[in-house]
Amino acid sequence: MGHSNVWNSHPKNYGPGSRVCRVCANPHGLIRKYGLMCCRQCFRSNAKDIGFIKVYDISFKMLCE
Repeated sequence: MGHSNVWNSHPKNYGPGSRVCRVCANPHGLIRKYGLMCCRQCFRSNAKDIGFIKVYDISFKMLCE
């Protein structure tokens, strides 16, 4: 087993390196809550499509009316 074959030869089944974003496969900034498995950048771009709304927007609109 040469030196180049040693790295990543063992499968990663646990820890932060084992999970990636289901949209862009980015392992950083992953949101796992509610089973999203989506990085924060993809979540921001797809939040309205998923059904999330900002609480600040709702309360601000209620105050303005």
